[in-house]
Amino acid sequence: MAGFLANFSNVIIPVLIFYIVAYGLINKIQVYEEFIGGAKEGLKTVAGILPTLVGLMVGVGVLRASGFMGFLGGLLGRFTEKIGIPADIVPLTLVKMFSSSAATGLVLDIFKTHGTDSYIGMLTSILMSCTETIFYTMSVYFLAAKVTKTRYTLSGALISMLAGLLASVVLAGMVI
Repeated sequence: MAGFLANFSNVIIPVLIFYIVAYGLINKIQVYEEFIGGAKEGLKTVAGILPTLVGLMVGVGVLRASGFMGFLGGLLGRFTEKIGIPADIVPLTLVKMFSSSAATGLVLDIFKTHGTDSYIGMLTSILMSCTETIFYTMSVYFLAAKVTKTRYTLSGALISMLAGLLASVVLAGMVI
């Protein structure tokens, strides 16, 4: 079964591309011209969101390098440890809301300090997979789609982040 899945995963992308091209040719669509047009639109979107991305990355980098994240983690960790969230996880949770790549740097630090099979290591792994980069995602998608009225997006995203964090605590506790 594992051999079938490995071969299937190697074949699925080329088959999907062939299907799209064949479908376009059958329906008399100029496939290459459509592809080039889509690529141009994609580059315009990237150029539009690049300043936001750079700003977020620089901001998170400054907070992390200044030691503020460690200070805040220690401060809030006194309260979060009572519900199973170690102080080392607090900066990760905060950074993850802004930048997944910056959070990955913190993950590696946690793995080096506590190990991957520890409670904190398991919690970190689960947390990274069931939470989202709220502010990055909102800024990128709302900027790209020119959305001006966000309504309940931020509150809903923060509630889902909290739910993901609590689910991570429960799941990590079950694994260890």
